[in-house]
Amino acid sequence: MNVLNSITSIKHLDSGNFFLMAGPCVVESEELAITVAEKVSAIAEKFKIPYIFKASYRKANRSRIDSFSGIGDLKALKILQKIRTQLQLPVVTDIHSAEEAGIAAEYVDVLQIPAFLCRQTDLLIAAAKTGRVVNIKKGQFVSPESMKYAAQKVVDSGNSKVILTDRGTQFGYQDLIVDFRGIPQMRAFGFPVVVDVTHSLQQPNQTSGVTGGRPDLIETIARAAVATGADGIFMETHPNPAVALSDGANMLDLKYMEELMNHLVQIRQVIRNF
Repeated sequence: MNVLNSITSIKHLDSGNFFLMAGPCVVESEELAITVAEKVSAIAEKFKIPYIFKASYRKANRSRIDSFSGIGDLKALKILQKIRTQLQLPVVTDIHSAEEAGIAAEYVDVLQIPAFLCRQTDLLIAAAKTGRVVNIKKGQFVSPESMKYAAQKVVDSGNSKVILTDRGTQFGYQDLIVDFRGIPQMRAFGFPVVVDVTHSLQQPNQTSGVTGGRPDLIETIARAAVATGADGIFMETHPNPAVALSDGANMLDLKYMEELMNHLVQIRQVIRNF
């Protein structure tokens, strides 16, 4: 957890629990973002889970040109900043180019490298040089062992604050699988390892051009992640996934978050006793 110690607003790092990155896929509105942040923060406080609010200020990787990508970069970033300052929550958001790194770093605590961009050297270097924590998502096409090279680019750029996140591996054209052997393999590099539960359940490349998903398996993947030693859990959640503007097919309905966290904390307590 040493990586997270640099985030002054994060709480409960001494609880022994996994940490949680959770929120809506993208900033749809200020009201939605704050509603989710307040609700998940209260649940995290109840169970003493270190919590980082997650939302993309813009979605650059969409299946179709008419897919929703955001409400405007600056407007969304200011909403993330409001959550960070008024709710006293750390925030993580995606960046997609080297130019975005310095801009987003002014508003958030953690810069996230999307899975499709995990080998982009200029992006990793730019993120590293901001001094922020850098969360690198493992590409669906990359082995766990190969992620040490992505992490090393950040470290060699003068920033050792790296998190590695597994979001599944491509299985055929329209499905993903989670290989839980990757958790200890990536933890051996000395960085916290997170499992992205909801994106791991995506079903991409559908003929409709809209990504599908299996939200019914969210708890299954989350339980396995905690049981196999993941340091953190990443998930997207929404009060009404059916009307979400991005990734609704695989998001967790917010009403199930408290029960799920209760189950995962109990598993974590059992694992700590071994």
